Amino acid sequence: RYEKREDFAVVMQPFFRNTLLPLDSNGKPDLSFFAADCFHFSVRGYAEMAMALWNNMLEPVGEKQTYNNFTHDRSKLKCPNPEKPFLSTLRNSGFRNSDLNLENTEPSVPYWAVIVAAVAGVLVGSL
Repeated sequence: RYEKREDFAVVMQPFFRNTLLPLDSNGKPDLSFFAADCFHFSVRGYAEMAMALWNNMLEPVGEKQTYNNFTHDRSKLKCPNPEKPFLSTLRNSGFRNSDLNLENTEPSVPYWAVIVAAVAGVLVGSL
């Protein structure tokens, strides 16, 4: 929808796509990254996610990191540089003049698969 706009861009930031649960030195889940409910992140977890998101925004489209390694290391934080002083978008990542057309791509999951999965989930849950 926004591919042809000069003044606005939407870019998927996949830093959480392949992230694994952070482990402590004993190989157990490191609960310091999670709040008391073990579902939401703690301050430490949000700091890690914020760094991963920031780094993703500076990485060119097509070269974005798809995981977070939870090292709690501030030196992994990337900074803009004179060669690339802006947040990376489809246009400034080198796809401006390509034949990439996002408007005509098919969804990766057919709409009927979502309906079947929802119905199956309800049936299994009720059993």
